Amino acid sequence: MPRRGETQEFRPFRRWFPFLVPLFVAANIALFVRTMYVNDCPAHAAAAAAAIGDSVGGAARAAAAHGCMLEPDLGRYAFQPYKENPLVGPTSATLLEMGALETGKVARDHEWWRLITCIWLHAGVIHILANMLSLLMIGIRLEKEFGFLRIGTLYVISGVGGSLLSALFMVSNISVGASGALFGLLGSMLSELITNWTIYENKCAALLTLVMIIVINLAVGILPHVDNFAHIGGFVSSFFLGFVLLMRPQFGYINQKNSRLGVHSATPKSKYKIYQIVLLVIALVILICGFITGFVLLMHGFDASQQCSWCHYLSCVPTSQWDCNKAPSNYCLSSQLGDQLNLTCQSTGKTETYVISSPSNPEAVKHLCLGLCS
Repeated sequence: MPRRGETQEFRPFRRWFPFLVPLFVAANIALFVRTMYVNDCPAHAAAAAAAIGDSVGGAARAAAAHGCMLEPDLGRYAFQPYKENPLVGPTSATLLEMGALETGKVARDHEWWRLITCIWLHAGVIHILANMLSLLMIGIRLEKEFGFLRIGTLYVISGVGGSLLSALFMVSNISVGASGALFGLLGSMLSELITNWTIYENKCAALLTLVMIIVINLAVGILPHVDNFAHIGGFVSSFFLGFVLLMRPQFGYINQKNSRLGVHSATPKSKYKIYQIVLLVIALVILICGFITGFVLLMHGFDASQQCSWCHYLSCVPTSQWDCNKAPSNYCLSSQLGDQLNLTCQSTGKTETYVISSPSNPEAVKHLCLGLCS
């Protein structure tokens, strides 16, 4: 009890100390460091230079050997050349080795764990900085309000939901990043506002602000090379899950429960409104049916992009500034005969023939392709 003359702030709901979200941030950073250690750009570049040999030319060999960003300062943690990875990070091959999402490996090889591991991996420094800053700003506030157990569950399940929708629509791409889980937190904020509508003040202002934030963030997903299906999947999953996990008791029930002995209301107050229970049941049914359907379709190798002629616009809208179907600038078609390697750059149409000691060396081919397309 407060002393005479003192006031005590009334908090109807418990406030939690946020430790899980910072722990998630630390785990993401640690995994990115581990990914760069496995990537070891200087070693792979040196092996590529040795495989290319002298017949290709000294310039190409030197470029292969010294193409890593910040190699003198970072050593084996050096980043791939900017032309290969503009996000400043590892190769796609390293990301696949670490657990990136690829539909074929999940559907054909039954590597279902990639649906979870991919949400802890990032394609580069820029990628992880943007996601971790967003996670700290959104996640800590939610963990303070609802606790580590509910927010941790929301984060992981929404991340898996994003991975599942991405695997169904982005069949030919690989995907990494916590963006699906982050959009899940935004989706849960919206459903929390709806299900706890009666306990909020300035409801319309809060709803309008939140909807604007969500629309702006989803609009970023129409840019090329951004996996907006992961964003949408994470958002929808956690939107329905928020009705289940983030439902608040009504103030009338809390006041009655905390009132002094003998001053209880004659009519007992119910803990939840009827509409809250209805929303919970509907959301739980939709969530379970949606995940079961998604897993079954993925298990049978279903390509949703082939069944929906307009759905690709949800992830990329072509404009005069970019082409959604344009091949990456460092992508080449290759063929080989003995030690002779033929490369054609998809973006420029340039074709070149090389004679190298190891035509099957992927690092050598990659560096030759970078040189051909530059």
